[in-house]
Amino acid sequence: MDWEQLLSLKRQGDHHKRLRKEQDETRLGFEVDYDRIIFSSAFRSLQDKTQVIPLSKTDFVHTRLTHSLEVSVVGRSLGRIAGKSLLEKHPHLREVHGYQINDFGAIVAAAALSHDIGNPPFGHSGEKAIGEFFITGKGAIYKEKLSDKEYQDIIDFEGNANGFRLLATDREGVEGGLRLSYGTLGAFMKYPKESLPKKATNHIADKKFGFFQSDKDAFVEVAKELGLVQTRSGEDISFSRHPLTFLVEAADDICYTIIDFEDGINLGLIPEDFALEYLIKLVKDSINTKKYNAMVHMEDRLSYLRALAINTLITDAIKVFLDNEEAILKGEFNVSLLDKSKYQAQIEDIIKISVEKIYQSQEVIEKEIAGYKIISDILDVYTTALINKKENKASNYDKLMIKTLPTYYKETEASLYTILLNTCCYVASLSDSAAVHIHNKIMGKQL
Repeated sequence: MDWEQLLSLKRQGDHHKRLRKEQDETRLGFEVDYDRIIFSSAFRSLQDKTQVIPLSKTDFVHTRLTHSLEVSVVGRSLGRIAGKSLLEKHPHLREVHGYQINDFGAIVAAAALSHDIGNPPFGHSGEKAIGEFFITGKGAIYKEKLSDKEYQDIIDFEGNANGFRLLATDREGVEGGLRLSYGTLGAFMKYPKESLPKKATNHIADKKFGFFQSDKDAFVEVAKELGLVQTRSGEDISFSRHPLTFLVEAADDICYTIIDFEDGINLGLIPEDFALEYLIKLVKDSINTKKYNAMVHMEDRLSYLRALAINTLITDAIKVFLDNEEAILKGEFNVSLLDKSKYQAQIEDIIKISVEKIYQSQEVIEKEIAGYKIISDILDVYTTALINKKENKASNYDKLMIKTLPTYYKETEASLYTILLNTCCYVASLSDSAAVHIHNKIMGKQL
């Protein structure tokens, strides 16, 4: 892969190449990407979507929105630091093409800002709830009417694929979604493969999938424009990752490792002394003990350790990235940057505690159970109504339910796959509270 091609400023529908040296420095294309994402309705809905604790009533627990903003800040730092070294190593990028350090930061920040934009309500359990409706729930009746890949798209409903759909694919009257630059879209594309074959290799890019069958052409166009290495062809398409995707992933990994842990401490799920001990192990080489011991309040100690921990992991992730740049450009680097971290043992200890004390806490489990029921009931009502309308047998109730849908999701002239996928994407667009509100109406609990 070639950095100039990877840093493409092209947007869907462009007929001429956008040159970096011709960009307006006050309105750089990659920064426009960030603006378009942050002003989108899909991004705003993240303010009421679960990061760790579903439907939390506390002020200090992170939502998908605050998490995404923090990941974008860390991503910007990762991109700028990496960009400085890359421009020193490849001076033609600056001297001939005009690329600057901040370009790398802007791309990673925009991709990081949108990394959770396609996620459904109730956290990762929301993805599983959508899938299980079509595996063991009433939606299982559609299996025989879909192709293998269409069915896999739905039963393994993937927030990353839905995110690409929101960012990059056409809607009626809107070409190319948010019309982001291909460089930013490439950095966003964490799993550049189809839903099948599932986990075909041990490469991290094969862990999940990154586009639905309906969006395959758009995905391939972006990948080929960027010159991503094609790793499978024929009926099963996949590509290597955009190198900057590894920095986006590292930003996410750093934030959820440290900040989810912080949420657990603030919620009292992890004892303060126990938790701070784990963080101190991570920052023992950089901590100012005198400064730390002078802090009276737990919040200040925690904030200090969090900042040190994030900085420590940023520095380490950059080293791994630059040390492996050649393998990454060849598509041969097959793990996350933190998997190669010299702090891997400390990271694993923190994540293990988070899983035990936070992700599997009684509060989380109980609310995830409620989320399963809510999502299943909503999918049941809307898929039934839309399919009945398609087959000209809609009841009055079905017609009333369809009227509650946004116009884009009312289409019933399309294929069965499109109708089902659109309904899944509608449910995924709901915030936690909106899903609860709709469910209450369906159940007759709220007028």
